Amino acid sequence: MIQYPAPRPGTLAHRDKIIAGLRALLADGAVICEPLLLKPYETDGLTIYRKIPLAVVLPDTTEQVAAVLRFCKANGVRVVPRGAGTSLSGGALPLEDAVVLGMMRLNQILDINYADRFAVVQAGVTNIGITEAVKENGFFYAPDPSSQLACMIGGNVGMNSGGAHCLKYGVTANNLLGLKAVTIDGDVLEIGGSHVDAAGYDWLGLLTGSEGQLAVVTEVTVRILRSPEGARAMLAGFRGNEVAGACVDAIIASGIIPVALEFMDRPAIHACEEFAHAGYPLDAEAMLIIEVEGSVAEQDMLLDRLREICERFDPISLRLSQSEAESLAIWKGRKGAFGAIGRISPDYMCMDGVIPTSRLPDVLRQIGQMSEQCGLKVANIFHAGDGNLHPLIMFDANDPASVATAERFGADILRLCVEVGGCLTGEHGVGVEKRELMREQFTAGELTRQRAIKQIFDPDWLLNPHKVFPLAESPL
Repeated sequence: MIQYPAPRPGTLAHRDKIIAGLRALLADGAVICEPLLLKPYETDGLTIYRKIPLAVVLPDTTEQVAAVLRFCKANGVRVVPRGAGTSLSGGALPLEDAVVLGMMRLNQILDINYADRFAVVQAGVTNIGITEAVKENGFFYAPDPSSQLACMIGGNVGMNSGGAHCLKYGVTANNLLGLKAVTIDGDVLEIGGSHVDAAGYDWLGLLTGSEGQLAVVTEVTVRILRSPEGARAMLAGFRGNEVAGACVDAIIASGIIPVALEFMDRPAIHACEEFAHAGYPLDAEAMLIIEVEGSVAEQDMLLDRLREICERFDPISLRLSQSEAESLAIWKGRKGAFGAIGRISPDYMCMDGVIPTSRLPDVLRQIGQMSEQCGLKVANIFHAGDGNLHPLIMFDANDPASVATAERFGADILRLCVEVGGCLTGEHGVGVEKRELMREQFTAGELTRQRAIKQIFDPDWLLNPHKVFPLAESPL
């Protein structure tokens, strides 16, 4: 179980004064302090951990964000930035002496420029909201996390989120041009802009994926891309996880880059088919969703080549979607996978690690062995094309022994990812879930330098405390 740092001396004793000060900065109704109304903010997508915050504030301008941060800095109050709360690594978990800075009211699309292919949006705009705003003009925003209906672009920047189509189009970092962000001192930073490769140091690269540790993002300038002429998906069912993993490696080694290459094992296939009725092969132990896009001729050519590769691995089924409705059903199953698993297990922990694609067969075999040894089931659903694993460990949150076993199992999976040449996180971030594993990935010297960067931006360690770094090494 994770440990929470002790409250900062005096903060809780001055709770009424802090709330009064925050209310003086914001409009009526923008400060939440009643226990029942604070309850929805006690956790995020990592629901196994909970803590009621001191208060929640809901600013609706960058200037109000700056004012809140200046006040909190002056009064030594910790701040946890929060978007939709979909973080699966505990990135938005609060502390009892922390103010949650909710960004959901910063939800405006400020500018769309089709000629130069960018959009400027506030941090509280949903991921899918960007595509919805530009699709009538033949454009889209590429990164597509499974939570894209709810997750907000500010959180996507904080965790450098990806999605099913990141194999071709890249993750959030590959689709950003600029940011507006506020430091704990209340200073507003303008980083990058509406053009590629802004002058100076790569501050955009530094803040993207920094998990709210350095500054609070309030506006984002993203690339928008021309929508493809069309897309088609293929389902390939296999007799085992390892052979499906070997097929993935063969596809990547061939030089073909599908727009998406997704993996699901038997538990995931059955759960998602019951939910989406997409025609998934229920007799398969593992399934790949392979999507290509382009002109009809280009789709046909790529699918023919992919079919040839899949056939080398003796698939038990190969099926091409024949209509837009069929394709939508295929993706409904995949996008709803986490919810579908929730129907067959009281609780689950979604892991997030990255491995070289050549190691997929071996890693899947070892995960299966770990599952048998610890007695917990696991469903594998992940972005196979870039080796971003998402094993879903099923457990019972009401059973402390089950919780402890799930945590050990998850840590062992992440250690395995590092051992085979991968890393601890692909798109969920470190949060609290992986902070104690950072020593597995980085040397003591590397962690010291990372903490030094944090110290420059936030010398009192008030921004998103108890995240990313091992707790014993954070001056909290």
